Amino acid sequence: MSTTDTTGGCVRFPFSAVVGHDDVKLALLLNAMDPRIGGVLLRGQKGSAKTTLARGLATLLPGRAPFVELPLGATEDRLIGSLDVAAALGEGRRLFRPGLLADVDGGVLYVDEVNLLADHLVDVLLDVAVSGVNVVEREGLSESHPARFVMAGSMNPEEGDLRPQLLDRFGLAVDVATSADPDERAEAVRRRLAFDADPAAFASAWAGEEDRLRARLAAHRPADLAPGLLTRISALCASVGAEGLRADLVICRAATALAGWDGEATATEEHVRRVAPLALAHRRRRSPFDQPGVDQQAIDDALHDPPPDQRDPRDPSNVESRDGGGDGRRGPDGDGAAGRRAEADAPGRVVAVRAARTRSDHEAGGRRSTVEGPRGRLVGSRVPGGPPTSVAVGATLRATAERVAVGGGPAATEAGDLREAVREQRAGNLLVLTVDASGSMGAARRMEAVKGAVVSLLLDAYQRRDRVALVAFGGEGAEVVLRPTSSVEVASARLADVVTGGRTPLAAGLEAALGVCTAAAGGAHRPLLVLVSDGRATAAPPGADDPLAAAHRVAASIASRGLDAVVIDAEDGRTRLGLARGLAEAMGARYLALPELTTGALSGALQAVLP
Repeated sequence: MSTTDTTGGCVRFPFSAVVGHDDVKLALLLNAMDPRIGGVLLRGQKGSAKTTLARGLATLLPGRAPFVELPLGATEDRLIGSLDVAAALGEGRRLFRPGLLADVDGGVLYVDEVNLLADHLVDVLLDVAVSGVNVVEREGLSESHPARFVMAGSMNPEEGDLRPQLLDRFGLAVDVATSADPDERAEAVRRRLAFDADPAAFASAWAGEEDRLRARLAAHRPADLAPGLLTRISALCASVGAEGLRADLVICRAATALAGWDGEATATEEHVRRVAPLALAHRRRRSPFDQPGVDQQAIDDALHDPPPDQRDPRDPSNVESRDGGGDGRRGPDGDGAAGRRAEADAPGRVVAVRAARTRSDHEAGGRRSTVEGPRGRLVGSRVPGGPPTSVAVGATLRATAERVAVGGGPAATEAGDLREAVREQRAGNLLVLTVDASGSMGAARRMEAVKGAVVSLLLDAYQRRDRVALVAFGGEGAEVVLRPTSSVEVASARLADVVTGGRTPLAAGLEAALGVCTAAAGGAHRPLLVLVSDGRATAAPPGADDPLAAAHRVAASIASRGLDAVVIDAEDGRTRLGLARGLAEAMGARYLALPELTTGALSGALQAVLP
């Protein structure tokens, strides 16, 4: 068996030649042994061999296994399949046109930046990855076909995380990091240079190792669970707070697959020890502030603890706290109450981020509204007002049939029969915090309050797929300190570097915030501009004489664009000029004055003005 790409004739870098990354290799191989595990999520920086390993795995699978990489712009039609347009329009036949899920049957489906893929597509992928069958019910079609594949998704945590509901759907997860060992890094580079110089010769040199892996996979048979091991697996999952039963199922399947890989007839506690970190690392986080991963010692302790029904009630360490509620979770010192206190004290007050002017009644109860867009679910059709951006094939054929049935005429589709597809995607919100970072009175306190509010908002963003941006203005200009993100990792790094001082270029700050909002307009995130300032301006843009007049001109531009905006008055001291109120009127913004600018007050103010 050669390492030639069956789709493009390119030689792939051998799976076994990748230096290190033992956990990644194990997770991918386990999914190849049993795709019901549900795929593997690879979290790490770019350039850490994630794609190389996924491609290499396809060469180890039986037959000429396909490798399909799903583009971020893929539609649901292209993924699951749809009505064959050519057959329908040209021949009047209703035929099914298979999608990418049919192409990847028996191979590897790789989704780079899966955290940026539309949620409904991720749902479809993970459902089919577990079931092995793609069922299509749409446009008058009722089709199904086998779709057994290894699902591999990769992501850079700095670009935002997956929603918890989708994160849990991945069977295994691995944090991928480039080695810091100079010798290991040098060996990885050496192999890559050798491959680039002569791919065929390099692949030939590793053919023996690849053949051994391929034969081992082909001969693999899953093992059985040792008696009593299932109870210990469930106790382990409960002890780390894994919700639902998906973690229990994944560990059972992965442990039996690993035991079979090792040539054992029965999966033991040691096999569970090896796969549990891969199955639990992404399931124990309660918020983005929790570090990913699970401590190996915690796994060992949970596996070695006797089952609840076998504990000695006279042993004080087995007596649950009266206030513990019987949930079995313990704090660092074995105290259930301590564990709950730590969870209650987790940082971040959740603030609902919503642009009030565009909020619909469907958002009541915390649910997301939807907006029309070129991507998303197909929810209907309409007569296009111009050239259709996307044709609704089923509706177009029905319109053609109705026209022929009523008035006769040619059976071929005419221009008047065309129907445009209406797609909807979930609407997120973008909060653009714009803060005065000049050397004015109270600047340090103002920045600390805003930083705290950003953290609170990001906790909400993690749950709701919203985004937060931060613009700071001071000195001679403004800076977009934090570009729109839902990533706590990115925010923590950027906010640490914000400094205060200098003059107050208010116009520049508003201009920068307007730019961020304008870039987001028409997308899946609706902008809401929040200005935290006392309204003073001491620095004007080039060519302007009056700093305050320049700021009011930008404010008027914001109002003319209909942007939702809020001005939070940060003026302090006995003498108050009321400049922020006038600025709010020029912006067409809501005005709020806080008696004291703190993180709690700012978060509370936003919670009050945002329904």
